[in-house]
Amino acid sequence: MSKEVKFDEEVIKQIQEIQKSYINIQNSFGQVKMAILRLEQQELDLEDKLKEIQEKETKFLDGITKKYGEGTLNPETGVFTPDK
Repeated sequence: MSKEVKFDEEVIKQIQEIQKSYINIQNSFGQVKMAILRLEQQELDLEDKLKEIQEKETKFLDGITKKYGEGTLNPETGVFTPDK
């Protein structure tokens, strides 16, 4: 049977430092994952807002086209030129 060996303080300190390093890395991975989840949620929110703006634009353009017909609007001057 093998005899027990007691590690000295320096060896135990190195083991504890390695353990702390692993814990720090695990915490960092968790923080990164949480940041990714927040960014993904922000992306989904932006996609929803984009869809809303596109729908609003489509309704607006449909109303303008119905009122004035097909044509081109110069947004700088506000002048609408109907198609012939």
